[in-house]
Amino acid sequence: MPGLLVLMGSGETSPTMVEIHRAAARTLRAGARAVLLDTPYAFQENRADISARACRYFARSVGLDVEVASGITGADWVFSGPGSPTYALDRWADSGVAGDLRARVRARQGVTVLASAAACTAGLATVPVYEIYKVGAEPHWREGIGLLEPLGLQAVLIPHFDNAEGGTHDTRYCYLGERRLSRMERELPAGTAVLGLDEHTAVVIDLDGETVQVAGRGGLTVRRPGSVVVLPAGTRTGLAEIRRLAEGGAGAVSVPSPVDEEATPAEITLEETIRSCEERFKAAAAEPDMVAAAQTVLDLEAELVKWAADTEEDAGGVDQARELMRLLIGRLGELASRTDQRAAGLRSLVEPLVSLRAELREAGRYDVADALRAAMHAGGVFVEDTPEGPRWTPAP
Repeated sequence: MPGLLVLMGSGETSPTMVEIHRAAARTLRAGARAVLLDTPYAFQENRADISARACRYFARSVGLDVEVASGITGADWVFSGPGSPTYALDRWADSGVAGDLRARVRARQGVTVLASAAACTAGLATVPVYEIYKVGAEPHWREGIGLLEPLGLQAVLIPHFDNAEGGTHDTRYCYLGERRLSRMERELPAGTAVLGLDEHTAVVIDLDGETVQVAGRGGLTVRRPGSVVVLPAGTRTGLAEIRRLAEGGAGAVSVPSPVDEEATPAEITLEETIRSCEERFKAAAAEPDMVAAAQTVLDLEAELVKWAADTEEDAGGVDQARELMRLLIGRLGELASRTDQRAAGLRSLVEPLVSLRAELREAGRYDVADALRAAMHAGGVFVEDTPEGPRWTPAP
């Protein structure tokens, strides 16, 4: 069983990461033990709910039966994800999990998947994101668990690197922004690189073959003073090349930037779905096309079901999608009401004309009756003569 280290920038239990998880799971032997470390979010009151959603995600989407545990002894596959990086650091240091994780990577054994907050701990230093962004502490580093050191990388890892939730303020670089990250970089040991991992993006490191693959929707950024290199999704290269990039070597320019033509297309994010549904509903309402408007609401609901297992709560995408769905349902009702009102007004206008045409036909004035029918058709009403009498419908 090959050793893999998989680091994810976000979306670890979302549809965007399913194929990456499946590829990692395929390397496991039959009957492999899979463990979820809930430590990063263990302080939260909804800890059990987050774990249950994650376990359902891995069972249904990945085909992996996962148990929640506080340690990783005997585990073939280990996963840890969202929460507080510093809370995880303190507990892992006290319990020995930090040392066990380092030993797995050093021995090139097992599959280790760290995402979001857990991934943030992987380098020689860790961003205390809760303390800085949410509490207002001065920018500073905490010691990391050092998973990259056995790979020859003197680096820190920052997930959520391309975050754009701030809108009017800079929330890139795991909510630090450029000003704070630049300040913090000066406090790192000389020669330390920043590895920035975009949201819904993973770096898959084959520990035996020392190969690196960037997968997902974004890229891996290798950042040093005066140098920024971005490896886009689809990049396949060697760990030695990543080391040269992190060291600022001349070999950096030789890193390929291919896109694997046979790679599975990346899933769209929930935020992109929200924007798309809003635009589709607006277009349907402008027609108006009630069927298309209703289908948009159904499509949004289907996406909510797909994303129900997502444990990454900071983005608030699921809540935003639910709010939009409620809004669109309300607007759908308003649209239906206006359509009914227009239909009622159309009936009051058309039915007397249909009666008049019938009288003209009974009087043998077919030329005038036909002219009236043509005029109604030109105005958007189609009149059809049937054995049961005339029938009218809005013209297509």
